[in-house]
Amino acid sequence: MSSESWPPKLKEWVARCLGQMTDSNRADAQAELKQVIAESYGNKSLWTTDWDGVQLKSLIPKPTPVVSSHGNLKRKAHDGQQPSNKKTKKSAAKSSSTHVLDPDDAAALHRRAARFQREHDIERQKSSRQFNNHNSSHLPYTNSKLFKSRSGTPAPYDMDNPDADPNVPNWDRFTIVGTSQEIFKDYLRLTSEPKPEQIRPYHVLQETLNQLKKKWREKSTYNWICSQFKSLRQDLTVQRIKNEFTVTVYEIHARMALEVGDMVEYNQCQGMLRNLYELGIPGKVEEFTAYRILMLLHGRNRSDLNLYVGQLTDGQKEDSAVRHALGVQRAIAMGNYHALFDLYMNAPNMGAYIMDHFIDRERIRALMVMTKAYRTVPLSFIHSELAFETAAAAREFLVEHRAGFFQNPNSPDEEAVLDCKPASPQLAQIYEEKYRKVQIKGAV
Repeated sequence: MSSESWPPKLKEWVARCLGQMTDSNRADAQAELKQVIAESYGNKSLWTTDWDGVQLKSLIPKPTPVVSSHGNLKRKAHDGQQPSNKKTKKSAAKSSSTHVLDPDDAAALHRRAARFQREHDIERQKSSRQFNNHNSSHLPYTNSKLFKSRSGTPAPYDMDNPDADPNVPNWDRFTIVGTSQEIFKDYLRLTSEPKPEQIRPYHVLQETLNQLKKKWREKSTYNWICSQFKSLRQDLTVQRIKNEFTVTVYEIHARMALEVGDMVEYNQCQGMLRNLYELGIPGKVEEFTAYRILMLLHGRNRSDLNLYVGQLTDGQKEDSAVRHALGVQRAIAMGNYHALFDLYMNAPNMGAYIMDHFIDRERIRALMVMTKAYRTVPLSFIHSELAFETAAAAREFLVEHRAGFFQNPNSPDEEAVLDCKPASPQLAQIYEEKYRKVQIKGAV
């Protein structure tokens, strides 16, 4: 039985009970708490019980016995004598104070109860956000859409509060605001609570992005650029900044990662962009939708691909990049290698960088079809049909995949002819060995 399925009243009641527990009654109270919840769950009355009226017996306050300086229970007033001097009174007060809850323990209990209550508030906030997003999905993006209170009601952002940041969803007084003025900062994984003096504020991060774009145009090393972008993303995350600037940062880093073939960083950026787009923050949604379709084709994840394509809107399908990606999907599904390589040569944006990761696999599939259909195939035809840069590159590809069987091996590349009969089984074998399974680094 998961606590996520509990009704809100039950969670509030559990939080109150945890706050009332002390070292002396914790074991009994927790046992009784579990028993009450288990019985209610067994009776299917979790949602019908009036939890505000339920009282644990182990949490009912008990009269504290007064202990004398000799450790014995104090007798009634008419049976004994009252303490007559300051020393005796001081001793009795010290002895009775041993039954008062330690302030440190009380603070820990309050923190624990607050944490439990905060988790409950987050769950309520998520449910409310889903409901509000469903009802207001037709509205254009505004920053106020991101703001929900802990109770789920809209617009807790206080415009009169000078500290509130409109770029931070669910802003509160605990939100970190950086003070560092460094433009460049290497990425280091956080191992402790972040400090404001080590975090760059929003306006500094904007200047950082501008400088990084200049450095990239000046051909700076990718490793340094990547470290700077990861540090920039970290500062945005720590300060909970989610706006159009955040989307721009992740989109630019994703394109750079594609250009150098760093699929780990690309997939991390793509995953974060999906979350930001779902919040309604505008960006290059169609461009990265097309990239995601191509990545799913690369991973041969048919179930996720069909589900994702089925959720596309008519407007998204009209976009040229998305239409191209859907054309690639159709060509692969139908085995139309002529259409596939034509789409590869005319890929918009940076789609060709993703297709580079699975185009060799599709070349092998196309060659398997050719060698079954023909006895001989000119190398010049393979060069043009399968989108090789040169005929020499096509020959090198065939030799590398153990299919370099030519009727005239000593002829120039433009005149070479592939012998299909011995090449066909080799192509089938290499496909099973090298391309049947797909390994994608950093996939999300």
